[in-house]
Amino acid sequence: MSNAIAIPDNWTATDIPDLTGKRFLITGATSGIGLAAASELARRNAQVVITARSVEKAREAIKKIGPGLVDYLLMDLTDLDSVRKAAARVDKAFDVVVLNAGVMATPFTKTTDEFELQMGTNHLGHFAFAGLIKNQIKDRLVVVSSFAHKMGSFGDNSIDSIKNMCLGIGKYQKWPVYGATKLANLLFVAEVERLRIANNWPFIPIAVHPGYSDTNLQAVASQMRGAAMEEKVTMAINKVLAQPAKQGALPTLAACIYPGLIGASFIGPNGFLEMRGTPKLTRARALAYDQVLAKNLWAVSEELTKVSWK
Repeated sequence: MSNAIAIPDNWTATDIPDLTGKRFLITGATSGIGLAAASELARRNAQVVITARSVEKAREAIKKIGPGLVDYLLMDLTDLDSVRKAAARVDKAFDVVVLNAGVMATPFTKTTDEFELQMGTNHLGHFAFAGLIKNQIKDRLVVVSSFAHKMGSFGDNSIDSIKNMCLGIGKYQKWPVYGATKLANLLFVAEVERLRIANNWPFIPIAVHPGYSDTNLQAVASQMRGAAMEEKVTMAINKVLAQPAKQGALPTLAACIYPGLIGASFIGPNGFLEMRGTPKLTRARALAYDQVLAKNLWAVSEELTKVSWK
């Protein structure tokens, strides 16, 4: 795939034009990358809707975002009933929908629907939500992956292996499973692009990764285990090594608004090992473009969520 355009070096949020009249929906925008992206879009007069798991979290985030046209939608990605209710409340079209929410390297836990927590949150919940609101997406569907996709795998790529991972059957290893969820994000984008072309959908899917960014994503697993010291150490390391969330949000922002991008583009930071920097078009590992794996993942996702994109 050759990319039709290149994002200029050193593209930053100051290059975002006025967005009056444009509507954006961002999942999990109560902290981290999502909050930073929502803040920049709101600052440019966009109408922004964030999803949150509670009214308190939503109101706290909206205070941080500051002045602007910001609203919230309650949604818990670990509960398909909540996902369906949230999708039913999306009654106006959005120019861009950003699937940003996620968990990382959590202890073994099941969702309400008996999915493994990381697969349930990072992939299946988003698969269902986007499928249910796809007729309300006008321009772009942006999906936040990670360079951790490079350590992800679905075993022999069969439907059974994928299903076992989604249901938490077999040996659980938190980091390889996290990598698999981020690989799933990229496979999902590639399959949406194929379906978009076949069905003439109006929006293009774009994948992004934020590099190594200082967000509370890294702390969630320690919090779930009650490991307070580990959480403190993790966040201290973040402060030294990671780029700020505001910087990590730049690939997401470029995917939202940079003109001329093509479907299934992948945007990440341009610095050393793509850990930090300003946005550039990049490539995922070869497995992320495996069409058989993508189709198998899609079939399992439809079966488990009972959401059809037809």
